[in-house]
Amino acid sequence: MGRIFEVRKATMFKRFDRMAKQFTRIGKEIVIAVKAGGPNPDDNPALRRCYQNARSAGMPKDRVEAAIKRAMGKDTSNYEEILFLTKPNDLLTHWEGERLNKEKAFFISGIKTVYWLEQIDDIIKKIMQNVKILYLNKNEHYRAKVETETREKRFNNWIKKEYASKDLKGSNSILQKLRSVKDPIEIELIQKACDITEKGFRRVLNFVKPGVWEYEIEAEFSHEFLRNRSKKFAYSPIIASGKNSTILHYIENNNQCLDGDVLLLDVGAEYANYSSDMTRTIPVSGKFSKRQKSIYNSVLHVKNEATKLLKPGVIWKDHYNEVGKIMSSELLKLGLLSKSDIQNQTKENPAFKKYFTHGVSHNLGLDTHDYGDLSYPITKNMVFTVEPGIYLPKENFGIR
Repeated sequence: MGRIFEVRKATMFKRFDRMAKQFTRIGKEIVIAVKAGGPNPDDNPALRRCYQNARSAGMPKDRVEAAIKRAMGKDTSNYEEILFLTKPNDLLTHWEGERLNKEKAFFISGIKTVYWLEQIDDIIKKIMQNVKILYLNKNEHYRAKVETETREKRFNNWIKKEYASKDLKGSNSILQKLRSVKDPIEIELIQKACDITEKGFRRVLNFVKPGVWEYEIEAEFSHEFLRNRSKKFAYSPIIASGKNSTILHYIENNNQCLDGDVLLLDVGAEYANYSSDMTRTIPVSGKFSKRQKSIYNSVLHVKNEATKLLKPGVIWKDHYNEVGKIMSSELLKLGLLSKSDIQNQTKENPAFKKYFTHGVSHNLGLDTHDYGDLSYPITKNMVFTVEPGIYLPKENFGIR
């Protein structure tokens, strides 16, 4: 447990240091105010919620209420972080267990200044006396679809009402850049999550056979994740056999796996708040049919070539377009596309999208589809997935 805490603390210090250097270049006193809360873009909102700001601080997501980042002038040493927690009491402890006290919150996060949530109004009022620019955090994830008002939204509305005279800005554009480039410690945690996911996959390889149910396979992953100290899946697992493998976000996982089916597995473990994301397709019987094997080999070829192209300096959209050309070539070889299909395609509707209907890569980190400005060139220490696919609904299978 100590190792996880030390990693979280080190990650926290580095993240806030990078944050301070970004924001204090403005040359005026600023404050970032963030309130825990918001849906995970990789899940159905009904399934679970995540607290991104708490996780950025390395904090348990159900134990932090709000955080404020304050920076003064161009001196990057002159800044502080403030954390707000629900004050423990006997009744709360009886129902929910031990809550964080100020000492433990500092030990986990490295944040020295900790107040109880009941003090937040007074503390913010005091800070605002000298603030010129106020950055507010909100969910601007490109996959987010929030239909209900979150705690974060209510908090932002309160700030805007009480301090309307301040120069209000959004923090997302800067935070996206910070989150997209990982520190070595963050990469270590992502690798650990990937290692646990691999253990789950190898366990499943020995379990899958005709007659097992998709939910039983999910349970095997869950067992292996928990025994390796991963609390949960990083996102809703996709255990898709037969025709279900042609459904991109199939999460029912309630069908029986039959002889001759393929089984598409899209799962990932979460470890110390960091996500992994693995996609593999295997034959339920242990051997692909000739047709399944040809599609599998084409997808594997595209994946390997896409990985080679994903390097510093490349623009994400350009990478997608280049991979599309490789995919088109494979689809021609398979007879799924004709030369006339290629000749008649448009920039907005390339021919390969008939069979390859989603993106190639996305950022990976605190979220499975992590924050990152995709208009900027890829740089060292960014982490991406590579997951092309071909889907054939009329043939009742897909490979990813």
